[in-house]
Amino acid sequence: MMDVDRSIRVAVDTGDVTLGSEKSIQSLKLGKGQLVIVAANTPKDIVEDVEYYTNLSDIPSYTYEGSSVELGSVCGKPFTVATLIVNDPGDSTILDDLR
Repeated sequence: MMDVDRSIRVAVDTGDVTLGSEKSIQSLKLGKGQLVIVAANTPKDIVEDVEYYTNLSDIPSYTYEGSSVELGSVCGKPFTVATLIVNDPGDSTILDDLR
């Protein structure tokens, strides 16, 4: 999981990432994004929405093994992050690592 953590952090620092469930779902509705990452403890209704829209838009999703607190920490944020979308990975290899 350490490589995934590093890839997420590099994507947040050097690329374009949308943080948060509501904004992520809005982006998915528009078909934007290259990868969706969902924390393991994300509420079921949000997970169902994310799965529905990722299936419609053929955007891959990945379930992060840690909690939303841990995902927020990996992103370098002082708050929880239940869902994030990688719009542009920047220098990260996350798209190759998780596909």
